[in-house]
Amino acid sequence: MKAQGLAGSVILAAGGLCPLMHVPIMGNWNYFDIDIRLAVAFYVIVALALVGSLINKEGLIRFAGWGAIVLALITLAGIYFKAHDSFGFLHFKKLVNLAAGLVKYKWGWFVILAGAILLITVRKPGVVKVQ
Repeated sequence: MKAQGLAGSVILAAGGLCPLMHVPIMGNWNYFDIDIRLAVAFYVIVALALVGSLINKEGLIRFAGWGAIVLALITLAGIYFKAHDSFGFLHFKKLVNLAAGLVKYKWGWFVILAGAILLITVRKPGVVKVQ
């Protein structure tokens, strides 16, 4: 079992439950509050990382790490565009930017990034040369 892969998948799973964004009246949202389909896709990636760490497949662990980063970037872009599109009924561009600027990103993204970096940096056990 790869301890680094196991730790990365646990941190990744915890990051999905941390607050990822703050909507002014509704409060903090995690992956399940943002979109249930994205949350299911995210936790499928976490499960892949966990299975990869249990069966010692470094390639699967790294694939899950890269997949988590790609999915997080897609989610970040989706949040940005949805926030700007939701206030499209306002006809003044400065007012749209002001209203969309009220949606704030939270610290959960750093937890997801930390877990993904742990997954990406898993290496095959090498031979140690003693001199």
